[in-house]
Amino acid sequence: MLRPFVAYLRVYEPLSAFRETPADQLRKAIEAVQLTRATVGEREQRLWLKSQTSAPARLLPAELPDGRAVPGTGTDFLVLDPADVPGEVGPGPLICPLEVRARSAAALVSFLGEAPPALRATVLEAGGVSAEAVRSRASAALSELNRAAVHVLSTTWTVPLPWFALVDPAQRRLHLGTGRDDPDRELSWRVAMPDALARAAEARELIENTLGDSGPTRILAETEQWLANFDPASAVELDYGGLVQLIDDPVLESDASAEEVHAILEALRAGDVEQIAELFSALREYWSELAAMEHAN
Repeated sequence: MLRPFVAYLRVYEPLSAFRETPADQLRKAIEAVQLTRATVGEREQRLWLKSQTSAPARLLPAELPDGRAVPGTGTDFLVLDPADVPGEVGPGPLICPLEVRARSAAALVSFLGEAPPALRATVLEAGGVSAEAVRSRASAALSELNRAAVHVLSTTWTVPLPWFALVDPAQRRLHLGTGRDDPDRELSWRVAMPDALARAAEARELIENTLGDSGPTRILAETEQWLANFDPASAVELDYGGLVQLIDDPVLESDASAEEVHAILEALRAGDVEQIAELFSALREYWSELAAMEHAN
């Protein structure tokens, strides 16, 4: 089964950060955890499809007809060993809740605020709900979060280039497996929270001082604010997720997106406009080819 064509930026926190959940309950859930990086996308996809095929369809995935969360999904999470993260994190184990219902609620709120009025009205009419009802249900789901933010950001068909500023390009984790369809195929980076925050702040200040309040500046500022919600001993993971299914072995192996983003930052420091244009052009071409596959599908 194909994984969703989704890339992720995840935060894994130590158990001490989850004060709302009894420690014994967390430990039992960790011992029983079955989700892996390879299967997490399938789990999220399955929860969403189930919500749409139920009668009546659910407003949010992992939700009962009365709007409460489906029992058991509160312990849907990925587990990470601190030894697999460069830098000081932990103590372990580190966990990243999926929070599929809350993430979907946040996406709904964004849709209501950003979608063109005609599209918004069509979607609400098809679902038989009002904007007020959607906001109420979404707020209820978001209020159940352990933090003021979800632990996972995701994008379809691409990776926002500013995310690469958070990682050390040399710490890339690459596993080609037996080909595109191998469930263990991976391209990812892991970084300690203090390092991710420091890099995000440095890149934001550099781009803001040279390019002003541009798109990359806003993305870095929002990412920095998001990261600040979590425990300082957390780990951050940038994961290509299901996008690795779209890329042939030689291309994935030679992927230099992280290196090129950091090279752009160095060129900004040096004021090398020619190198900036050359690097950005190569990155735009690479990622636009992947994004174009969305239209082909």
